[in-house]
Amino acid sequence: MLIVLASIVLFHITSAILLFIATIRNVWWVWEDYTLDLWYHCNSTGCYDIPNSATSDAAYLQTVQATMILATILCCVGFFVFILQLFRLKQGERFVFTAIIQLLSAFCVMTGASIYTAEHLSFKETNFKNGDYGYSFVVAWVAFPMTLLSGFMYLVLRKRK
Repeated sequence: MLIVLASIVLFHITSAILLFIATIRNVWWVWEDYTLDLWYHCNSTGCYDIPNSATSDAAYLQTVQATMILATILCCVGFFVFILQLFRLKQGERFVFTAIIQLLSAFCVMTGASIYTAEHLSFKETNFKNGDYGYSFVVAWVAFPMTLLSGFMYLVLRKRK
């Protein structure tokens, strides 16, 4: 049982790390020597705010920002709730509250990455339209099944002695 518990904790921490990387790193979109993330676009001379990112024209970008931040926060909160439930639940009970939080985190990641996939060209300048998805975008999509699977594992998991 200890091995299963340790593997679930490791899986959860890995999911949180992937969410932090996907949200923080500046490589959602790559073109030549330019990179673009959820907040800045960078080149060899420095990083600059995305033009018009605070306007209603960039509502898609703001939605992606919010869902990725929310997914990261929910994943971290889910870990602390799991630790609390580990000591507070009676024997044989399930970690349902932790599972719900993890599933919400997975939903937020899926929503943010899906919106970015569908609308990434609408808030970029014309010179960014020729690029490719960066590793932070891929990490976000990898974090989605991991948080989803983690949520399902918490649904199945029962507290033992």
